[in-house]
Amino acid sequence: MTALAKEKRSSGPAAGQVPANDSTGLGASGQHSLLRFITCGSVDDGKSTLIGRMLYEAGAVLDDQLDTLDADSRKFGTQGTQPDFALLVDGLSAEREQGITIDVAYRYFATEKRSFIVADTPGHEQYTRNMATGASTADLAIILIDARKGLLPQTRRHSFIVSLVGVRHVVVAVNKMDLVGYDETVFRRIVEDYREATKSLGFASVRFIPVSARDGENVMRRSPAMPWHDGPALLPLLETIAVAPEQQGEEGFVLPVQWVNRPNLDFRGYAGLAVRGRARVGDAVTVLPSGRASRIARLIGTAGEASNAAVGQAVTVTLEDDVDVSRGDVIVAASSSMPVSREVKARLLWTGERALLQGGQFLLKLATQSANATLDALHHSIDIEGFRPVPAQSLRMNGIGFVSLKLDKPIIALPYQENRELGGFILIDRISNETVAFGFVEAAAGAGSAGGAAIGPLARLRQALIRTVGRSGTPDRRLWLAAVSWRLLSTAGLFLAAWAVTEQVGISAVLALGDIALRPLLRRLHALLWRERAGSALQDGAGI
Repeated sequence: MTALAKEKRSSGPAAGQVPANDSTGLGASGQHSLLRFITCGSVDDGKSTLIGRMLYEAGAVLDDQLDTLDADSRKFGTQGTQPDFALLVDGLSAEREQGITIDVAYRYFATEKRSFIVADTPGHEQYTRNMATGASTADLAIILIDARKGLLPQTRRHSFIVSLVGVRHVVVAVNKMDLVGYDETVFRRIVEDYREATKSLGFASVRFIPVSARDGENVMRRSPAMPWHDGPALLPLLETIAVAPEQQGEEGFVLPVQWVNRPNLDFRGYAGLAVRGRARVGDAVTVLPSGRASRIARLIGTAGEASNAAVGQAVTVTLEDDVDVSRGDVIVAASSSMPVSREVKARLLWTGERALLQGGQFLLKLATQSANATLDALHHSIDIEGFRPVPAQSLRMNGIGFVSLKLDKPIIALPYQENRELGGFILIDRISNETVAFGFVEAAAGAGSAGGAAIGPLARLRQALIRTVGRSGTPDRRLWLAAVSWRLLSTAGLFLAAWAVTEQVGISAVLALGDIALRPLLRRLHALLWRERAGSALQDGAGI
């Protein structure tokens, strides 16, 4: 038996911990309270090591897994003779060979007080999309910071993303304190830097804990190496932290139709997951976007016939009238005022390798709805250093911006802060079928209101100029200069050629000016013609 297994067997579970599959300490309902959380931060900050250590300390690692860990640590580990707890989470061969996290890894464990689902997310910029996926279902985020390096751009980016997807509770774990001699000054400086950097993100709570994930300091119990830290250790904090659930009202029932259930000639039901409110048999409803009205005849849940259905429940609805309803339609309470629109304003996390440019065309998927979408305007991007809006012509990989999208058919969408299911969407490249963006619907209050305080006419003019020509030293500015220089060279060549043929300066100048004016118009007309053809070809989902 390995040293780790012997240590675990000899010491037994610490006070307050039970194996992950042990039912000891369950409440009267037979269930623990559940906390979903993620670990995120920059690369090599110790996210996987922290989760592996937590699993070990919580008794969620079996003896045969410890034997395997010892063998894997000698083969792939980065901790010398000590066990590399990151290998408990990083299972892909590429992750072990490179010592990084690539995919999202979910792990489940429990203590006497709570059950946990933890998502270990990658820190590399290349895999930011995986991090956003893990954050989308989390109640809390543990953001790791290397005590030696302090705040890094990816730390700021991940903090912004978790706030964007609606995570309101954050625990900042300042890791690798052993490598800075458990210096309190280092910890306090990082605390102040993080508070200052994220004060505009609207977190409901931010807690700070100094840890050494490798050695387990301040993970399960308070560390004697850091007596100056007067707060709890990490796992006890997670057991007791209160994460208030979203308030769900009784009114405004909303059911995006996922499937039309037609088992025989006498039954037609519309199945889906209720995303808001409560419905009862006999309630008046409206089918959107068509606007057809009817009443609920029957409600059939997972246990059979039901008199009502609430948010979060899978349900099949039958209507009193024969109404044309298909996948992508939304059944809502007749009293609800739900917006139906062909335009969406949203925050966008761009994950595509090619830059997002105005006029780009995508397939938008929101709940069960889908529509062809065209980028109508990129209002601004977000400066990741200060989280300020800055004018932009394009959005590159991992960029965050505020955009307007025009759709080929009306959809039902709500602001993401109001409803996640009807406020979150993805954009799919219609050629490669790759997911290139995560979107978060904003209230339709204009581009200016989504980015901060109102700006004056001169500032608007300056932003428009920067949006057109790009900022100095950026790729946008270089592209603009290259285009202008080519246009001037082409026009000068046309002028000289016409002058050589006609020997008339006036005629040559008119031809040159005509070239400057007509070429953009012809290019715009050509783009519009092809855009219409491409859209009509994909109306029935061809190629998707």
